[in-house]
Amino acid sequence: MLLLASVAWPGCLAALLIGLGTGFWAGPPAGRLPRVAAALVALLALACLATALAGLVPGREGFWVESAAAMLTVYLAGCAAGGLSRSTRRARS
Repeated sequence: MLLLASVAWPGCLAALLIGLGTGFWAGPPAGRLPRVAAALVALLALACLATALAGLVPGREGFWVESAAAMLTVYLAGCAAGGLSRSTRRARS
């Protein structure tokens, strides 16, 4: 996992920045159905990360799966943080 962190940190940083921008631009989900969809996507990301951490896919393909799962999780965390920052900014104004 340390190898993954040392090699994939630029991709994770880019995913975080893109997620922050996307979340701030789009804002938090407005209705009930988009919130359910966002929760399902978050569960899917957690399942991907759990699969990657378990090491179920060996070799080079496993490295690809692990790095993609890590970047997806960081991207979704950035989207959530960007959306929350926008909603708190609107509440203050």
